[in-house]
Amino acid sequence: MIKLGEEGAFLVNGTELVMQSDAGRVEQLCGTVADKESARKGTIAYSILSAHNTSGSEHQLKIKFDAMASHDITYVGIIQTARASGMTEFPLPYVLTCCHNSLCAVGGTINDDDHLFGLSAAQKYGGIYVPPHIAVIHQFMRENFAGCGKMILGSDSHTRYGALGCMAIGEGGGELDKQLLGDTYDVAYPDVVAIYLTGKPAPYVGPMDIALAVVGAVYKNGYVKNKVMEFVGPGVSSMPTDYRNGIDVMTTETTCLSSVWQTDDDTRAWLALHKRENDFAELKPEQVAYYDGVVQVDLSSIKPMIALPFHPSNAYTIDGLYENLHDILAETERAAEKVAEGRAKFTLLDKIASDGKLQVQQGVIAGCAGGTYSNIVEAAHALEGANIGNGEFYLSVYPSSQPVFVDLDRKGLLADLMDAGAIVRTAFCGPCFGAGDTPAHNALSIRHATRNFPNREGSKPQNGQMSAVALMDARSIAATAANGGKLTSAETLDCWGDIPAYEYDDRSYERRVFKGFGNADADHGLRYGPNIKDWPEQEPLSEDILLRIVSKIEDEVTTTDELIPSGETSSFRSNPLGLAEFTLSRRDPGYVGRAKEVRELEAARDAGMTPSELDGVYATVHMIPGFEGIDEREIEIGSTIYARKPGDGSAREQAASCQRVLGALANITEEYATKRYRSNCINWGMLPFQYSQGTDVFEIGDWVFVPGIRNVLDGDLSRIRAFVIKGTQFKEIELAIADMTAEEREIVKAGCLINYNRNRR
Repeated sequence: MIKLGEEGAFLVNGTELVMQSDAGRVEQLCGTVADKESARKGTIAYSILSAHNTSGSEHQLKIKFDAMASHDITYVGIIQTARASGMTEFPLPYVLTCCHNSLCAVGGTINDDDHLFGLSAAQKYGGIYVPPHIAVIHQFMRENFAGCGKMILGSDSHTRYGALGCMAIGEGGGELDKQLLGDTYDVAYPDVVAIYLTGKPAPYVGPMDIALAVVGAVYKNGYVKNKVMEFVGPGVSSMPTDYRNGIDVMTTETTCLSSVWQTDDDTRAWLALHKRENDFAELKPEQVAYYDGVVQVDLSSIKPMIALPFHPSNAYTIDGLYENLHDILAETERAAEKVAEGRAKFTLLDKIASDGKLQVQQGVIAGCAGGTYSNIVEAAHALEGANIGNGEFYLSVYPSSQPVFVDLDRKGLLADLMDAGAIVRTAFCGPCFGAGDTPAHNALSIRHATRNFPNREGSKPQNGQMSAVALMDARSIAATAANGGKLTSAETLDCWGDIPAYEYDDRSYERRVFKGFGNADADHGLRYGPNIKDWPEQEPLSEDILLRIVSKIEDEVTTTDELIPSGETSSFRSNPLGLAEFTLSRRDPGYVGRAKEVRELEAARDAGMTPSELDGVYATVHMIPGFEGIDEREIEIGSTIYARKPGDGSAREQAASCQRVLGALANITEEYATKRYRSNCINWGMLPFQYSQGTDVFEIGDWVFVPGIRNVLDGDLSRIRAFVIKGTQFKEIELAIADMTAEEREIVKAGCLINYNRNRR
């Protein structure tokens, strides 16, 4: 079904794969001698990256993007940061959508206060503002901005428009601020992996099925981590573009950097339908292209899939799940126990009905992954004349934009869904991050959405409330709904593939979207609300630092949802100190209090006092050879966490900024799960330390003394001298930091990106 190459490969004439070890075949196929270095330039990714690179180096890229996008739990902080750094106008198209806090249902007025701030910012700085319920961020960008050969940067991890020939990257707000300030996105030239598609999907197989199969094959071994996934091969043309979009958005769950697909006449038709045929260009690999890895996918072999809690890579075929249902569910229950840590109970085995089927309690088809036109059409056909029943199971459907909603309505398809008992809602991302359709305690939800991490459905284990999500394609969700909520593969129905042509009507955009790019009004005031706060001031990094371990997380991976919860906390994203109160609240509830204690010690030191609580720590520092006479008043004090592999998941910068405003100076990790989380830490002035010699060295309450860190940042980062202090004992260790650009080093020394930009200006 899916095969991962053990070496690089050449793609010849866009169709023939030749493994690197058999490179002699290249000349036989096309008359050209295989040359790996020159053939690297034959990929689609190379052509796009080089066209947007301003560095003059093929190895260290400085990218300028064509457009950017943020939603209403990220754009306030980004604009506040840019304003504080000296921005006066948006220099490129910047889209501000209201699709995450669009319900305006939590926290009084504060959600809509953020929306009106966004509108006023678009008016003042020349942006594009999309009001609540009009479109989810990624569908709007597909319809209006993504084009062949372009690059788009978004402050949402699922910023992926590769199926339209557009390389898009999801990053934290700091990287968007750099673009707003005329700076660049700096990254080493990434490896490019071919996703070589053959065959054609079965009619009952949807884009999520293919995506889950790929994520399941590549996530755990890191096969495409921080690389570009390039979709090529004869199988591409077997799928319409709307279908490809649904696969592409899920590439985020592989931890790749970006994605791009070869384009064809169907891509042209899709863009033409959306009044942008001029954004089409034929993109395909050169006659000979070299890829650093290959994932071979036989589309015709993919079966309906399900990803059980608590990760999209926890993927099984639905048939395979039923073949070993008891054991797989028991294993998932054990995973739930680990997530809940005794605070809540989640069970699955009791959901096996008397006929051996798994009874689920909720279905959701929504957002940038599930809410596309063709997915909802297929669901409507499956449910035409059906009855989902009046039991505990219910189904919610969220079209991804008003144009999609309108066309489905005009074709009568929404009526088919509602007649069956489904609820149709407006465009909203809530089910993807725990702010909409939160199921009951101990309920299992099946969703065509992007993620099923712990708590993404809105449960609160700390309050004894826990539910969980399994990911499935809209087709199998509809089949399950037609069967009263008993888990059912789409293969059991014969209603697929009869999709009427989509008719795009953008009158809702013309009448509601504010389009201000190029027409900034500097005199227009920003509209604030009581929850919109400026970023707290941060100190520049001192020469010597003293870090206290305030949390230790030994989980295999720590997600951004655990670092700063999603869901109801999203209403506080415009209030840095208010949001920080939730940091690690679902994983380590004691973290905030311990971090604040350290922050108070630093405040006392900064005021010229020597905290007596540190007398013993300072005495031990003076025992270290070479530091007997060090002036403790010059040692900056901060907190740090130890986590094995933090940062999987969302691009939200608040996973780092919340630590920073609570006084963090660093993280210590074995590795970082994603580039974007590490970049967020750097942009907020936190040192991204790594330590690979075991977890036993650090315990909560220990201190870590790192001398001469500013000098270290000017030189070799691979061996950093540090000392772990436990009472009157100290132990010398060696930390490391993976390579940082010159700008990143200066940002950390300045204390954060805002300080760095102020210093430059």
